[in-house]
Amino acid sequence: QVQLMDAGGGSAQAGGSLRLSCTVSGYPSRSYCMGWFRQAPGKEREGVAKIYTGGGTTYYADSVKGRFTISQDNAKNTLYLQMNSLKPEDTAMYYCAAAVRWSAATCYLTIRADFGYWGQGTQVTVSS
Repeated sequence: QVQLMDAGGGSAQAGGSLRLSCTVSGYPSRSYCMGWFRQAPGKEREGVAKIYTGGGTTYYADSVKGRFTISQDNAKNTLYLQMNSLKPEDTAMYYCAAAVRWSAATCYLTIRADFGYWGQGTQVTVSS
């Protein structure tokens, strides 16, 4: 059973940076599409970034392109989200998620409902 543990959230000023981490356990030898999602109060959960662990291909929402970077450390079984140039509208609960996938193309097509494993979430608050 794959288990995900989010960490690293907190408070930052606009223009600041935070780094989120997601530690993965129970990790069978497979390829995964791993992603970061966020949900602000009163809004739907939205995708922020995805990475195909089999090759490292990444995908980003337009709202975070150029500011956020998703990465993985296979030796530590850890997923990261480096968030720079933070804006107040980035304030949300952030969740990491995983889905078994066998190619970068299928990772690109994977939507929120397809992710079967989720972390518990970590809060990010950005003040102006």
